[in-house]
Parts: sequence; C-alpha cells; structure tokens
Amino acid sequence: MIALLTAEWIKIRSLRSTIWTLASAIALSVGLAYLVGSSFRAGFDEMTADARASFDPLFATFYSLTLGQLALVVLAAFVVTGEYSSGTISTSLTAVPRRGLFYAGKVLAGGLLGGAVAAVTVPLTFIAAQVGLGPHGTAFTSAGTPEAALGACLYLALIYLFATGVAMLLRGSIPTLAVLLPLLFLGSQGLGNVPRVKAVAQYLPDQAGMVVMHLTGPAGDPRFGRPYGPWLGLGIMALWTAISLLAGYVALRRRDA
Repeated sequence: MIALLTAEWIKIRSLRSTIWTLASAIALSVGLAYLVGSSFRAGFDEMTADARASFDPLFATFYSLTLGQLALVVLAAFVVTGEYSSGTISTSLTAVPRRGLFYAGKVLAGGLLGGAVAAVTVPLTFIAAQVGLGPHGTAFTSAGTPEAALGACLYLALIYLFATGVAMLLRGSIPTLAVLLPLLFLGSQGLGNVPRVKAVAQYLPDQAGMVVMHLTGPAGDPRFGRPYGPWLGLGIMALWTAISLLAGYVALRRRDA
C-alpha cells in the first residue's frame, strides 16, 4: 500500500493542473472570506436591530468555501480521469491487477490530499474573515467555532472524495464536471432554498454538510433551516460520499480499462 500511495502521489503531482487547482482553492476561499467579511463589516450598522442580534460571524467566515470547493472538485476529476484520457489506465491496472487495491490506493491518496488542503485552507480562511469582519468577528475559542472549523475540514475532504467516486463512475472530466459543478454551484445553492425544491435539495451532499459550517438558518427557519443538526448533516454527506465511492468501485470492477 505504501508503494501504491507513492505511485498515486507521483501521478497527482505530475499533473500540470494540480498546483493551479490547489492554489485556486486556497485563493478563492481566503480571498473571498476577506471580501465577505469586509462587506458585512461595512453594512453592519445599516442592518436592522433583529439582523444585528442574529448575526452569525461564522456564516461570513466559511461561506467562501462554497466556491473554494469547486477547485477541489476539478482537481479530483482530473486526478481520476487523467489516466483514462491518456490511456495509461491499462498500464496502471497491469501493474496493480487487484482493482480493489488499486482503487483503495487512489481513494486514500485523494483523501489525504483533500485533508491536507483543508487543514491549510480552513485556518487561513478563518483568519482572513476575522480581519475583514474586524470588531464583528469571533475568536477561535468562542462557542461553536472549533466544531465549525473541524466540520469545514471534514466537509472539504468529503467533497473531494465524493467527486472522486463520481469521476470514477463517469470516467471523463467533462461529464464529471458537467454533473458536479451545476449541482454544487447552481442547483444546490441556487435552487436549494426554493420552497418546492428544498424538500429534496436539503438532503443533497453539500446542503447537508453546510449545516456544521453555519451556512444554513436555524432549524425553525422555513426557508434556510434544516430539519437535522450539524453532525447528522455531515453524516448524510458522508453517506453520499460512501455511495459515490461504491458506485465508482463497481464501475471500475465491471468495465474494461
């Protein structure tokens, strides 16, 4: 497994897109966090009394991750489908004929990469947002903040693995991105709060995972609230990820290279 992980890492770092997508994920998350925080700071005095009383600085802190995650999805798609587009998948499966072991190495390597990116991105995003928020920010030791930061790290790692499973199932970067980018950016965030669509959309992976990062409303909110708590929401997202990875494994086992 160590040799397999080393091989997967060589594949990942040899892709030209790796450094650019990783840099984009961090830059989008951190830069947008500062801009969102600054926007809330500038308009704080113009808010109504009720809005100021219910203001949650963690929303402004982690909202930027909803865009930063898209770069991770792109990276996962390229990492998984690159071998199919180049034709080297046959060589890889010849070197590692046990497809379950081959897939496990790819998933583990990707999971470690996603976790490492999250471990860098989330703290930097938190700092940038607090600088932007100024006196309206929060401390890392404040109630709920450590849990939200940990949840954000898990969210990014899970979204990378979810995209890995979808990419292995579809075996092409264009089909993968054609499905995931509209789902995560337009469908889930844009239509996810429409009352008639919300009944289903609130159980999509990103919508469920957002609760732990304080990106949804309280449970009683008819538009933005969710009928489950933060860790149950993360569990729903983990279930989606497991289904995605299982589907990718079945596709790998049943199809020719």
